[in-house]
Amino acid sequence: MKWTSRLIASVKGAIAGWKGAGFDFFSWFGRNFWGIDNSKLATNETIFSVISRLANTLSSLPLKLYKNYDIELTQAADVLINSPNPNMSGFELINKMEVARNETGNGYALIGRDIRMQVESITPIDSAYVTPLINADDGGLWYKVIGANGTYYFHNMNMLHVKHITGTSRWEGISPLKVLRNTLQYDKAVQEFSLSEMQKKDSFILEYSANVDADKRQRIIDDFKRFYQENGGILFQEPGITVKNMERKYFASDTLASERITRSRVANVFNVPVSFLNDTEGQSYSSNEQMMIQFVQMTLTPIVRQYEQEFNRKLLSAEERQKGYYFKFNLGGLLRGDTAARTQFYQVMLRGGGMEPDEVRRLEDLPPKGGVAAQLWVSGDLYPMDMDPALRKGVKSSEKTE
Repeated sequence: MKWTSRLIASVKGAIAGWKGAGFDFFSWFGRNFWGIDNSKLATNETIFSVISRLANTLSSLPLKLYKNYDIELTQAADVLINSPNPNMSGFELINKMEVARNETGNGYALIGRDIRMQVESITPIDSAYVTPLINADDGGLWYKVIGANGTYYFHNMNMLHVKHITGTSRWEGISPLKVLRNTLQYDKAVQEFSLSEMQKKDSFILEYSANVDADKRQRIIDDFKRFYQENGGILFQEPGITVKNMERKYFASDTLASERITRSRVANVFNVPVSFLNDTEGQSYSSNEQMMIQFVQMTLTPIVRQYEQEFNRKLLSAEERQKGYYFKFNLGGLLRGDTAARTQFYQVMLRGGGMEPDEVRRLEDLPPKGGVAAQLWVSGDLYPMDMDPALRKGVKSSEKTE
């Protein structure tokens, strides 16, 4: 057999193994395989808040395939952006991967390919069933996946993997929830103690100025119980008997301080501004623009860059990348700032020839006008960029020369 025939047979065998009987990517959405433990997300408001905001913000960003700044649409881009698999949209795919990345430290999605090795589907996988492995023969990275019907191995080019920073393993991300384990345990203990103290009924001390017999003591106690159970009414306080409220050692300020500490530590671990967790006593911002700049620069930019690198490397071929294709999230919408800041920015860009009026209209979700609105202008005040300078303000070329 010629080497070309052996190669073709090997490729067909591999594809048959991927798509063979008993192996279905979409069956992995079953309860036994897709059962994520959401105990931390379901019981801690701060964790739920920060993870949901990160996931919703990232999955809401516009994602496009570009070729030298022009928008393109290929099969891989259509699958990723519009329909990764029959069960979800592109929004839900990125949302699930980002939730898994922040909950377990790793977000995985399996890339399904057709007979031409083109991207056919992208299916998220529970990170609890995935283990990165290094092939001792060639040093290649593979992923071991425990499926519903057996164990499978996938090359790293067929697995999207986004993660938090890695430890000594170099391949698996560190779970933020493991880093916050002690903080969450302390916060839970404080909340349980505070709740138990608030649920306790008030206690009282009955003082007698003299000894009383057992019958009279019981009558006094029964009378006070009746008063307490009826939540008020008439209480006869005989001479020589004093009723005092027993003070409880509970301080609301301790609970509030614990909540602030928890929010601050969660914000540090997830690398988000404390103000995103509704901490009114945290850092103040003179405008929403400054807050969004910090959030985009410190938090979103590294996350977005990681997703873009995974998409470019594993969803595009080397030939496509050499031709100028690349995936890109649009972060510009988050940096537009308030009305005053946007107005000043647009004015500078328009008068300096940096943007066309139609480009400004598109950023503000207004339809383009075309014509002169699709030209670059410079102040002077204002002229098309390609106009002869001698014709500006009605000056003739001969007069300009003189």
